[in-house]
Amino acid sequence: MADLEHYKAKLNAQLDEWKADLDKMRAKADSKSADARKEMNESIEALESKLAQGRSKLEELRGASTEAFESMMAGANNAWDSIKEAFDKAKSKF
Repeated sequence: MADLEHYKAKLNAQLDEWKADLDKMRAKADSKSADARKEMNESIEALESKLAQGRSKLEELRGASTEAFESMMAGANNAWDSIKEAFDKAKSKF
């Protein structure tokens, strides 16, 4: 059970880190030209959507029984990999 709680806490911390990254990206976008800001805001919106998916996945995990949690972990890991990839790509552009 401790491993489950540790895993959930780890995912929550990562979501918080990505949220902070989004805030930094928004601040950078505000200082850019209109065209650059538009492009950056589109990327930010896509990342916000990914972040919402991650929060949703975490909520599913929080409500899962120990047995269900084990089977849901693979899906959560895939979702996290997708979110991480999107954030890494966006960070390289910003």
